Amino acid sequence: MESETLEQRRFTRREYDELVRQGWFEDEPIELLRGLLVKKMTQGTDHNDIVDLMIHVFAQALPIENFGVRAHSGFAATDDSEPEPDFYVYRKPKPSDSHPTSALLLVEVSRSSLRRDRTIKLSIYAENGVPEYWIVDLEAREVEVYTQPDGQTYRHVERIQIDGELRPTFDPTIVIAMSSLPWLTIS
Repeated sequence: MESETLEQRRFTRREYDELVRQGWFEDEPIELLRGLLVKKMTQGTDHNDIVDLMIHVFAQALPIENFGVRAHSGFAATDDSEPEPDFYVYRKPKPSDSHPTSALLLVEVSRSSLRRDRTIKLSIYAENGVPEYWIVDLEAREVEVYTQPDGQTYRHVERIQIDGELRPTFDPTIVIAMSSLPWLTIS
């Protein structure tokens, strides 16, 4: 018996955006990664609390006329990818007809999505040239900081532990003490 080869239909970001505009994916938690519609992972309370804290810190520190701060919103990364990072900072203005196409910092808060965030999303963000990418690892209780994008990877990674601080490279005066993150106090 011969096995049938299934062909996949990949989407461009523009095709995906048009389908979203037409209401095709209402109430479906999906994002476009490398041309495929991928179901997003569910989020726990600690996940959302960390995103809320980061939004607050960055929104307070950055002038609204120069910077945008978004959470769970599309990022027009490549022609075939529009991920929805947990949080990101971009320089204004953004393109008027799409989501931001560049970012200064992208953050993914991870538990069940850790493998995807370290592989496919990391390669998409590096390919876009995002200068800094943080993965908040809820299980290890550390933050992986990726810098120096090079092709589809980052040349430098640093793991920030409980006694450390997070300082974005685009503005190191912004400081988030690791001990202040809500997931560190959950038992």
